Amino acid sequence: MSDEEKIRPEEENRLGRHAAPVPPPAGEPVKTSGVPAAPGMPETAVPTAPDTPQSPAAKSAKPAKKKPARSIRTARPERKPEPEPKKKKTAPQPVEAELDTREAERAYMPIRSRRDGRIGCMGGIMYAAFILCASVLLAVFGWMAASDVLALNKSAESVEITLPESAFTQKTVDVTDDDGNVTGTKTVRVADMNTVAGILKDYGLINYKWLFQLYSRFSNAEMQVSPGTYALTTNLDYRALVKKMQTGADSQLQTLVMFPEGYNLDQVFAKLEENGVCSREDLYAAAADAEFSYAFLEGVGTGDPYRLEGFLFPDTYYFYQGMQASSAINKFLSNFHYRITDEMWQKAQALNLTFKQVITVASLIEREAANDAERATIASVIYNRLNIGMPLQLDSTVVYAIRETGETTMSTELIQATDSPYNTYLYQGLPPGPICNPGMKSIEAALNPEQTGYYYFALDMETKSMRFFATLAEHEAFVATQDYG
Repeated sequence: MSDEEKIRPEEENRLGRHAAPVPPPAGEPVKTSGVPAAPGMPETAVPTAPDTPQSPAAKSAKPAKKKPARSIRTARPERKPEPEPKKKKTAPQPVEAELDTREAERAYMPIRSRRDGRIGCMGGIMYAAFILCASVLLAVFGWMAASDVLALNKSAESVEITLPESAFTQKTVDVTDDDGNVTGTKTVRVADMNTVAGILKDYGLINYKWLFQLYSRFSNAEMQVSPGTYALTTNLDYRALVKKMQTGADSQLQTLVMFPEGYNLDQVFAKLEENGVCSREDLYAAAADAEFSYAFLEGVGTGDPYRLEGFLFPDTYYFYQGMQASSAINKFLSNFHYRITDEMWQKAQALNLTFKQVITVASLIEREAANDAERATIASVIYNRLNIGMPLQLDSTVVYAIRETGETTMSTELIQATDSPYNTYLYQGLPPGPICNPGMKSIEAALNPEQTGYYYFALDMETKSMRFFATLAEHEAFVATQDYG
């Protein structure tokens, strides 16, 4: 080996043991070191120009030395080209594109082992792990949601909740027939389910507000629940909670309220509100506009809440807390309806009075009588005055006319200053309607008055009962002996 062919050790270290070999001289087939040719593919050879006849002078000339193409990436010393052996003339072959120097060098570079197999295996493991984790998370989430909706594994603890009236609003909805055609509209009460869900979560009845709201949206729960106070348990599922938060449900707490005879409509409504049954605002609205189908209300128009004055029968009632105002009022009217007999209707006709006028007389008796024994006698005084066209002149009617002021002490100045159709000192005949809600004793007295000649009565301060007189002189003489303060 010549000195030029030797590679210096430092140069070998710099180039490395895997430096690409020098490509073979032109004309020889290109072979990759250590890489077998693909089956069925011919070895790629650099094409050479066909031999042409040379002149004697050209033959004598020495062939020029050709420098081999030097690799860009190698610094191997140049080799002296060996004389090419004479080749037999062959037929011209098609010229193929000469390989780029970089491609030729790349063909001689060592091939690294592929990592595709290892990367594919690791990717599959990671994908499987991701799917497994996502499945576990979804399963846990699904179990937690199902446990809340179905109340699974919940202990039974009793709690009392109140759905306030402020959580409900009025909404107009379409009324449809069996064929789905819109036949009209109606006003319903709907709940704010965000507020309801918040109350349920605060008391531990549900865990997820958003989930209960989602359930309510699909189950139309906003139109099913009602305001009120309910006794519930923490092991109730969503469906049971909605069922038990409705008026009339066995879980709704009831309040026992007693109304004495002689309460007027304002006092009745105030007591209902005090006991948490419903608000006075809702009660007045229902009394004015709600439709109640009873015979004693025939001919009574809507728009005025006091149209029901006298028909809110005094009694002891059970009310659901937070119940609908019209339902609460209907309890009074229904009770009154079942206490009125056919005989009572016939007696009203015999007296040539409407039933409302009978109740108006009964309300006057209720406010004036001191005991049951004198009710029929007071009725006779009222009818006697009406028959002769004499003003009734009852203090109780003036008190009702000025009830909003709270004044109860009568004076001549106050009576003269009160210009109201309820002022029976100024206006002759019965007042426009009842002044209170009378009991059955007063109603019976109005239908069955005594036959007397009395036109006056006054309270005896000593016996706390009424004294009756036929003349004004007798009445004034007795009043002069009493100290009415």
